[in-house]
Amino acid sequence: MKNANRHAWGMRQRVGLYAAPGLALLVYLNPFFSLPPSAHVLSAILVWVVVSWATEALPLAVTSLVGAALCIAMGLGSAKEVLATFAHPIIFLFIGSFFLAEAFVVHGLDRRFAVWLLSRTWITARPVGIFGAMGVGTAVLSMWISNTAAVAIMVPIALGILSTIRGSREEAGSHEPGVLLLLAYGSAAGGIATMIGTPPNIIGVGLLSQQAGISISFFDWMAIGLPLAGALGLGIAAVLFWLHPPPKTFPALGDHLQNLHRQQEGWTRGQRNTCLALVLAIGCWIGPGVLGIVLGRNSELVTFINARLPKEMVPIFAAGLLFVLPVDFKAGEFTLKWTQAANINWGTILLFGGGLTFGHLMVQTHLAEIIGEGLVALFGSNTLWTLTAVSIGTALVITEIASNTASTSMLVPVVISIATAAGISPVPPTLGICLGASLAFMMPVSTPPNAIVYGTGFVPLPNMLRAGVFLNIIGAALVWLTLRLLCPLMGFA
Repeated sequence: MKNANRHAWGMRQRVGLYAAPGLALLVYLNPFFSLPPSAHVLSAILVWVVVSWATEALPLAVTSLVGAALCIAMGLGSAKEVLATFAHPIIFLFIGSFFLAEAFVVHGLDRRFAVWLLSRTWITARPVGIFGAMGVGTAVLSMWISNTAAVAIMVPIALGILSTIRGSREEAGSHEPGVLLLLAYGSAAGGIATMIGTPPNIIGVGLLSQQAGISISFFDWMAIGLPLAGALGLGIAAVLFWLHPPPKTFPALGDHLQNLHRQQEGWTRGQRNTCLALVLAIGCWIGPGVLGIVLGRNSELVTFINARLPKEMVPIFAAGLLFVLPVDFKAGEFTLKWTQAANINWGTILLFGGGLTFGHLMVQTHLAEIIGEGLVALFGSNTLWTLTAVSIGTALVITEIASNTASTSMLVPVVISIATAAGISPVPPTLGICLGASLAFMMPVSTPPNAIVYGTGFVPLPNMLRAGVFLNIIGAALVWLTLRLLCPLMGFA
């Protein structure tokens, strides 16, 4: 099966490598009299970019950089103008958040939290409790670090617990696929709870700010994402426990959990410092929203805080503390070293910078407006909640075959232009794309967490497909209902 997957990925990349420039050249040579010359050139470049992103013919970040360079070479703007979006304030939200997450992993706070949660006696008393705790633990970790890192931490712990439950039996129990899928899907639920939980969230917020002039605070996102994450988590658990019922009883796990505890050392200085930085960041993100509820969003204090401490700068200040707070001052060791910080996912940052570039140029050349008006006329999706439903469904389908970051970067500029052309709020459909892009439940190649649990050998592909079909439908419905209920209350519709 692994060889087959490698062949499938290799074939898709090879097809994309030739199809992308071929289709782009076809668009460029074909006269589109309805498009201004600059929009025509940009549409050809975007065809190459989108096909390359969807097939991953080149690394996503490389496609973004080369696409931006092509825009400069084709006269769509100067280097200063085109590349300016790579320094958009939202880029620094990415960078600072990645630094915080890296410190979280470097100092083992993720594993400490997981072991602490699974050692609670009221949790380990029943199989449903301990399996549910593993899912909740993964979701909570995914709110602050990458979904992939959260699942990578939890899977070995889960396999150890499942091995203890299995005992001397050689064959895996029928519940084991459900437990491992709970980790992968739980990470997706946790990722949508916060603005920094997964890249599509930040991409959507950044594009809304850039193209529509609409600012969404960290608190605003959590007010929508956290209830949705809770509802989706319950839906995931219900489906998986229905498809893979847990055993009614299992052997005592005391010895295994004691071994996990023995492997844990006492709280280190680095762990305390990282917790301090993270708590300060969360407080600065959420604090203005809470004050806004108490004092009013337009109060002098709230306006002052938002102007002097915008959400993009909070993680920069918090991450800066990591380089100042000492672990061993005499030895010159601090909480985070640059060699460690440099391990963050710079590719995602460059991918997002490219997405902002293409979005800006689509607006500047009026290509986004033309596409939006054309799609509204073609499909008639000119009502807010119809467009939101279409956005969720489109993102859900595309994210099963392309990365969620690429899917969001492709779809959000288009849906903003459609909403603008139709005279409706772009916030619900944009959030629908961001949230729908996290609902990749069906295929091992859809997300790294799916690939990790599939790679254990305990999750047959039919089991993932069956659970994924149910959860895609449930997830899409929950996203639409949550947006329908909460966006009007928050003034976004």
